[in-house]
Amino acid sequence: MPADFSSLRNYYERQVIDAVREAAPGYPGLKEEQLPDVACVALNHLPPRYIRHEVDLVFYLTEKERANNDTAIAEAVRYAFEFVQARFAMRARR
Repeated sequence: MPADFSSLRNYYERQVIDAVREAAPGYPGLKEEQLPDVACVALNHLPPRYIRHEVDLVFYLTEKERANNDTAIAEAVRYAFEFVQARFAMRARR
């Protein structure tokens, strides 16, 4: 019987997507179709942490590690919004 790998995912995906949706109103110059670009840039600035189930990682994290993760996500999302916004502004000037 072949192994089922469908439950594997990057721990940060859900958190980054939620953070992008939450921060989006603060960046009215970006269109909704650009938000996945923002999420991709943010995810590329975070280390991959693959899990099968949310509890696999959350159970073992200390409060300090959780706070560090939250800070890293916020910084990556902020950077990503600014990066994508700048790229689209440059493209519009051409």
